[in-house]
Amino acid sequence: MRLVYFGFKGFCRYYVRVRCPQKPCEWTYFPMEVRRLMEEYVGESIDRNSVRKYAKRNNLLPLKYMRKVAWRLMIKAMPREVTRFIQSRFRELKVSEARYEDLLSEADEYYPILPEVPRPPKGAMHY
Repeated sequence: MRLVYFGFKGFCRYYVRVRCPQKPCEWTYFPMEVRRLMEEYVGESIDRNSVRKYAKRNNLLPLKYMRKVAWRLMIKAMPREVTRFIQSRFRELKVSEARYEDLLSEADEYYPILPEVPRPPKGAMHY
């Protein structure tokens, strides 16, 4: 199953399996609110450039920094090995099939306890 629903914990995990050499991605984790938002936009086509323009227009954190910010937040809440697994940093993480399953379970355990990012006051720059 590609979408794993953890409604009782408030998040979902989706099997992406992007195998490009620069930024591979096995799984993506997201809160239930994002799942509901995604359902509203099923069938819509969104490209990276329009997301980049939207972020710039609304003074949001540029996309190229999202992974770095997530890394810094995640290593405060969970072991680095689990953070590497969630971010699909497989060059830094060499694991056996058995350990892969352990890391998947650990990621499912740690994801809901990530610190909530405080929102800036309305009208303030977001980055």
